[in-house]
Amino acid sequence: MAWNRPGGGGGRSTGGGFGRLLDKLPDVGGGGGPLRWIGLALALWLVFNCFVLIAEQQRGVVLRFGQFDRVMQPGPSLKLPWPIERVIKVNATQIKNYEDRVPVLTSDENIVEVAVNVQYRVADPKLYLFGTRDGDEVLKQAALSTVREQVGRSTLDTVLGAREQLAVSARERLQKSLEAYRTGLVVTELNLPDARPPQQVKPAFDDVNSAQQDKERLISESRAYAAKIVPEARGQAARVRTVAEGYKTAEIARATGDAERFTLLVQQYKGAPDVTRKRLWLETVQDVLARNRKVVGGDGRQLIYVPLQQDARPAPVGQAVLPDLVSPTVEATAPEATARPGRSGRPAGREESVR
Repeated sequence: MAWNRPGGGGGRSTGGGFGRLLDKLPDVGGGGGPLRWIGLALALWLVFNCFVLIAEQQRGVVLRFGQFDRVMQPGPSLKLPWPIERVIKVNATQIKNYEDRVPVLTSDENIVEVAVNVQYRVADPKLYLFGTRDGDEVLKQAALSTVREQVGRSTLDTVLGAREQLAVSARERLQKSLEAYRTGLVVTELNLPDARPPQQVKPAFDDVNSAQQDKERLISESRAYAAKIVPEARGQAARVRTVAEGYKTAEIARATGDAERFTLLVQQYKGAPDVTRKRLWLETVQDVLARNRKVVGGDGRQLIYVPLQQDARPAPVGQAVLPDLVSPTVEATAPEATARPGRSGRPAGREESVR
């Protein structure tokens, strides 16, 4: 080599490239070669230490003397050498996942195991590193607490059959908790994919489910029966109402006619009281005898009611039909009991009895 030859340029390289770079370094210690290599290494270290390349999915948090200074965006950047500044790279676009199963007591005092699935990412690198001690652990505890709170306010039927609304409310509540704890995390998705009873009470839970299904079946059957019987009942009620209205109208008309007839009778009675009284009495007796269809016989001291046959029909009002009368065998004890001549078929003493 040229610097090894005696008198070869005083130890300086006459070549190009790397040799000229070495020639530019100061000759420390009167031509001491090792110091030049130490200076070269220091220069290279400074260059590589000050240059920082941040990937697209990363963010660089710059600390100056251990205190937060700024956040580097993706791409090449420069910083002061260590120990003045240092960079902590945080993956800000990676979606992290947390899954767990937590036993929860519902509002109707039932225990159910709920599966929790939370997906989240880093939204603020500064808060993620320095806002709290461990943001991931805080998220786990906050997620379990939020799920317990939301499920604890709901019934078992809601947890088993309508968990979508619970998941939405739990996600909103969890995000507010993370912001309050200054974790720098944002929840992208929160799901409650499964809910089942603990294994210790699974047989009883199955019985409850069977009873619930029976209940729903009976409710469906009762609704079908109601849909069938209610129209029939309404039709019958309408028919009864119509009949009642007709009866009401008929009775009112009959009562009105009776009132007018009684008014006319009063007027006739005032004109001829004796004749009207006798006529009313005869009409009343005729009506009673025609309706009762009884045979009356006796000797003046006895009154015998003999019912006719069952198929006998009552005579029309105002038309007296006299059946064959049967006179009982009675000894005459007074002259008034002797039979008087009359029409054939009429017993003696009838006129006395009728009077």
